[in-house]
Amino acid sequence: VRTLEAIGHREAFGLNWDPSHFMWQGIDPVSFIWDFKDRIYHVDCKDTKLRPTGRNTVLGSHLPWGDPRRGWDFVSAGRGDVPWESSFRALTAIGYDGPISIEWEDAGMDRLHGAPEALAALKKFDFPASNTSFDAAFKQ
Repeated sequence: VRTLEAIGHREAFGLNWDPSHFMWQGIDPVSFIWDFKDRIYHVDCKDTKLRPTGRNTVLGSHLPWGDPRRGWDFVSAGRGDVPWESSFRALTAIGYDGPISIEWEDAGMDRLHGAPEALAALKKFDFPASNTSFDAAFKQ
């Protein structure tokens, strides 16, 4: 919000919605969509697996990717904790029709397997919004 204020809410300034970073920072990615619905110019699909064991925290980020002592890791989309269905429903509801990219990062999986798997996992959530309200369907 401070950045938008600092630039006078310039229309050309948009945001990249990347839920993988929201997850490890404790930010609700779906609420972010609603809070910044007019500023999301790109969607970057990457997942994060959280490991809140009581011993692992975000402060373990200095450890190598895939190290079990980390409190979180980037994983192939669909294999982590990002609420993808809620996220895509929110993106549809706000009328987002911009680019959707898969950013693939997973230290425990080969990319030639993981990238197509991530695409398949996310495709099932990219559906059109209903053009009929629920109650109106019963008036026919």
